Amino acid sequence: MTAKELRKYFKEHLVPKKLYALNGSHNKRICLSGSEKTGWDVYFSEKKQKVGNMHFASEADACTEMKNQIRRIMEVMYGVTWAGVAG
Repeated sequence: MTAKELRKYFKEHLVPKKLYALNGSHNKRICLSGSEKTGWDVYFSEKKQKVGNMHFASEADACTEMKNQIRRIMEVMYGVTWAGVAG
């Protein structure tokens, strides 16, 4: 999965944009940033700090982790579950 595919997935599953950023750091959001050269990071951004930063060698692994993090947030905040949803 790429960041572009993840954006489409979030849109299809009605994930509010206020929960995530797929192009770097935005305050109080789960963020994805990086490149093939440096690797990929998934983290929560709080006052320009990377909280709980996880580093991945591949974009696909980072996107999978971000999708899982957003899934948990959606379950807690909105009672929405993606259980049984393909993709």
